[in-house]
This record gives sequence, structure tokens and C-alpha cells, in this order.
Amino acid sequence: MTEANDDKKRTRQPNGRSSIYFGKDGKWHGRVTVGVRDDGKPDRRHVERKTRAEVAAAVRELEKQRDAKTLRKPGKPWTVKTWLTHWVENIAPLAVNENTMVGYGVAVRKHLIPALGAHRLDKLRPEHIEHFYGKMQAEGRKAGTIHQIHRTFRTALNEAVRRGHLGRNPVQLAKAPRVREEEVEPYTVEEVQRLLRAADKRRNSARWAVALALGLRQGEALGLKWADVDLERGVLRVRRNRRRPRYAHGCGDTCGRKPGYCPQRERTNPETADTKSRAGRRTVGLPAQLVDLLKQHRIKQDAERVAAGDNWADQGWLFATPTGRGTSPRTDYDDWKELLSDAKVRDGRLHDARHTAATVLLILGVSERAVMGLMGWSTTAMAARYQHMVDTVRNEVAERVDGLIWKPTGNGSEDGDGGPAGSRTPVG
Repeated sequence: MTEANDDKKRTRQPNGRSSIYFGKDGKWHGRVTVGVRDDGKPDRRHVERKTRAEVAAAVRELEKQRDAKTLRKPGKPWTVKTWLTHWVENIAPLAVNENTMVGYGVAVRKHLIPALGAHRLDKLRPEHIEHFYGKMQAEGRKAGTIHQIHRTFRTALNEAVRRGHLGRNPVQLAKAPRVREEEVEPYTVEEVQRLLRAADKRRNSARWAVALALGLRQGEALGLKWADVDLERGVLRVRRNRRRPRYAHGCGDTCGRKPGYCPQRERTNPETADTKSRAGRRTVGLPAQLVDLLKQHRIKQDAERVAAGDNWADQGWLFATPTGRGTSPRTDYDDWKELLSDAKVRDGRLHDARHTAATVLLILGVSERAVMGLMGWSTTAMAARYQHMVDTVRNEVAERVDGLIWKPTGNGSEDGDGGPAGSRTPVG
């Protein structure tokens, strides 16, 4: 019996165990059981080398990958393009809302597939990804945009790892450009007062009181219906978001325009959707002044209903058009810009009103947990982002508290207790 046959006899193992043997083709072979195939049969991986030492090393490597759960599934390997396409079309839509899917689609189809799609998924390295990020930076892309793509890519490849198509996620190791969080300056108390005074002269004036006092997101405010408001109890319930419309061609794509400008365009998404998280679905208490404003708002809307007659669409929107239909986010945005101009207040995003409400609540000492509930945040990290503590707002609040608790005691002369001129004593 030859030495090779002796080795073959000596190294065979029971079923399910790794084995090494010398084949009739003159090469050394190894077989390792790494799991179970989709059809229920054992997944046995095969390696072949010229020497026994080489095949033994290859078997140990397969066992190491099996034990670390970094071995990809059998079958034709995925490319980055085929996996991302499968993920964005078949997997991601089951777990996230439409707006998130729009962002995923842009990141995948516009950026990731053109740049990295040809790579084999299991051969993709962090260096490939970092080179891609560096190229985007050189082209003038903002770090925030690259981070959004990075998060999408990481999510997609995490799913590939979870399903066994990839041993380890290279995006987890890749370094994305540092994002410097821009400091957002909330509106001061005086600016808020000017905005509210200017809003009194406009339709749906209560819309801006809701934004500045409660910090509702635009979609949340425009998604409110009268059924969500209880003026007797002084509460409103945030349940849904109003979506930006998306359109498809109604002409068969023959007009030569983008879908949104097609004369026969057809809307492809519903007007509203449930709020995106459990934290977003919340009940908010209304200050007494805001309750009064909403009561006046209802009287004005009733008058518009009478004036519109048969043209009124009785859809129950809290902030409606003059014919009762829901207000579009674009119209709302334009109204906000006009309000800033009328109030002679510096330009800012509509979302800055939300920053203002959150910051004032935190400055006034409302607990972080309570502010999270009011604002619809699901993590404490969101609260940290809003703690701007702008000096102007903080000082104004301090002066108001000072005026409530303390009062002047003299006209520049010392008081009877020997206190300094102009000193203050507690009110009461």
C-alpha cells in the first residue's frame, strides 16, 4: 500500500466531519461540512491542492470561517449590483416607508451601482468604498450626502450578512467623511412674537402658532384633521403625515416633460401615511391661548365653507384650502417664506420653527423625557441635537424669570436692611 493510500485511509472521518484524502487525479482533496443547503442536504465544501499540507490548511480555513459564521452561502456569487437591486426592489420596501424608499433608491441607483456595482459582493473591500467616498468629495459632494449613501449601503449589506450571502460587512469598516453638524439658530422670543402678529393677518394663522408653540413637523401639522383635536380637553393627537405628491406620466411618456409637469400627470402615492414611529404617534397638550386661536380658526373655516357652497370638499382637514381640500407642502412652504417677509424676520427653514419650540422647552427646564414625548423623538440623541442654548433666548428667559421672582426695592438708595442701591427682593 502506498504512502498516499495510507494517508487516505488514516484521514477519512465519520459523516459530518471534515476529511482529507488523496484522489485518483493525483491531487489532495478536502471536504468540510459548513451547514445545510436550502434543499435540506448537508452543505459540503470541497477544496483541492497539490500537497497534503496545503489542503489541510485550506480545510482549517474553511472550518474557521464556518465557526465564525463568515462563510457565504453556496451558489453563484452576488455582485454589488445584483444584491443592491434585489434589496431595494424586494427587501427594503417591506420594512420602511415610501419617503425612506425614495432616499434608498437615489443612493442605490444614482451613486452606489454606477460606482461599485461591478464588484463581487464577497470581494468588496473597505478600501474600494473609501476610494468611492473620496471621489465624491473631490466632485464637491457634501459630507452629509455621502453619509446618507453610507448609511444606505451599510443597511443593505447588513441584510446580506444576516442572510448568509456575505461573511462580514465591509461598509462597517470603511471610514465615511466627517460631518460637521451645523449649528441651527432658533428664532428668539421677540422674533416668534413678530411672526405670530404677522400670521394674524393671514389665512390659517393658527397653522403657524401650532408650528412655533408645539414644534410639529410640517407633514404632521398638515396631516391634522378636526377629529384629531379636542378643544374641550385641550389636546390634539398626532397620527399621520401629509406626503409630498409623486407623479407618473398619464400620457404614456409622450409629452417630453418630467412626470410632475405632464399635462395628464397621475399621482402615484397616497395623500397621507401613518406617522413613522410609535414615538411620533402622540397626544400633545394645548396651551389655553392656542385653544382660543383654534376656536377662532374653526369659525373662520366655517365661514369659508358657506362661501364655497357646493365647491367645498368636506374632508375634515384642520388647515385646509378655501375649498376644504388639504394644503400641499409646497404651498405651505411658500406661505412660510411670505410670513417671514411680512414679519421682517430673518430667512430660515420651516423646520427652524421646530428647533425654536424644542429649544425653548429645554431652556425652560422641561425634562428631556417630557420634551421627547412632545416632539415625537424616539432617542435621547435627538434631544441633544436640539439643545442649542442660544444666548439670546436663554437671556430673555432669564430676564422674564428675574422679573417674576424679583422686584426692585428702591430708587438708588439703600433699603432699611442695609441692602445695596437698586437691589431686588423676592416677589410676594
